[in-house]
Amino acid sequence: MQPWFTDGKLGIFLHWGIYSVDGVAESWSFFNGQVPYDAYMAQLDGFDAQKWDPDAWADLFVEAGAAYAVLTAKHHDGVALWDTQAGDLSVVKRTPAARDLITPYVDALRRRGLKVGLYYSHLDWSHPDYATVRPDGQDPDDRGNPYAMPAVGEESPERWDAFLAFHRAQVRELLGLFQPDLLWFDGEWERSPEQWHMAELAELIAELSPHTVVNGRLTGHGDYATPEQGVPVEPPKGPWELCLTVNDSWGYQPQDDHHKSPRQLVRVFAETVGGGGNLLLAVGPKADGTIPPEQAERLEALGEWIAGHRPAVRDTGRGLPHGHFYGPSTLSADRHTLYLFLFDRPNEYVVLRGVRNAVRSARVLGTGTDVRHERVGGLGEVPGWEYLYVHDDQLDPLCTVVALELDGELDLYREHTRD
Repeated sequence: MQPWFTDGKLGIFLHWGIYSVDGVAESWSFFNGQVPYDAYMAQLDGFDAQKWDPDAWADLFVEAGAAYAVLTAKHHDGVALWDTQAGDLSVVKRTPAARDLITPYVDALRRRGLKVGLYYSHLDWSHPDYATVRPDGQDPDDRGNPYAMPAVGEESPERWDAFLAFHRAQVRELLGLFQPDLLWFDGEWERSPEQWHMAELAELIAELSPHTVVNGRLTGHGDYATPEQGVPVEPPKGPWELCLTVNDSWGYQPQDDHHKSPRQLVRVFAETVGGGGNLLLAVGPKADGTIPPEQAERLEALGEWIAGHRPAVRDTGRGLPHGHFYGPSTLSADRHTLYLFLFDRPNEYVVLRGVRNAVRSARVLGTGTDVRHERVGGLGEVPGWEYLYVHDDQLDPLCTVVALELDGELDLYREHTRD
């Protein structure tokens, strides 16, 4: 795993495609029958990227405190945002935008030191050779969705091989043209890993671009886990990333005004990094390439909070296991500083449990004000409670962080369960 990813903490997820013209759900709207396929694809004629400024995007991501971004190079609808030579369904050949949209995005990010991520859908509900084999073990009486499955008796392994050749050609293009730091795959669920030949694909990526990080949807061969839309109660053991929408939609849907507040976003971010993960926060640009102001404002607010609490975010790892503190925490790289995240107003104090270390100092991050603390109880090897008295005038409106300087590397007490 590349260190930049485990240290990344925040990425920006961009679902941008023709679905932003009418503001319908990306790909799923025709797959689920909400709009006819022809009406969905008619959005090609309205996708112009007329006001798109990739440098403005990149500046916003820097302001948000992000380390990387991931752009939908091709969603399940099959429309590529670059000039793919593997087929003619692209914004270059079929839309008024009439240009490659990946290269300017890549260049803008790299000028600012941000890592480049590209999303690519394995499945392609527009490709004529995609719906030609059925998943291994599928009930033959289950017709399935015609965009995904052939009817019984209409299977064609030869056409599936042709689709895989197309798939591999596009992956080769993305790797060769853009040298992405991250490939974010999706759409693996409609076929088995054996049908996808995932092992061979992983070998191809490792051969052509060994520095590229790959998410877990390269089934069985990815570098990290990708839960969606909810912080896991028990964080994954290894590297992971939570992908979360700012409102309830991945792409631009103007009727969706259910945006999470800055406080909610900070809370999810803190819970994620406290569990050792990254937050991949999704926004949906409009067809003209601009990011809705409601979403930009939330990225800016998140970035302002991160800037004021940087030591608790950067160069830190996952914090305390459950039970030691009622909230997230992170630990400095040298394991001498523990950062406690307080979401709610304490009733006089908060309590830290099961830490053998003496606390040398406690202060509110961002203001530097001291926090009175005392050790209460304890016997032999069993440590007492560390009481931290946090006053109302020390609280941050979004999330307060208390930094504890320990007398050495963190030393936890976990009582063994007795039979």
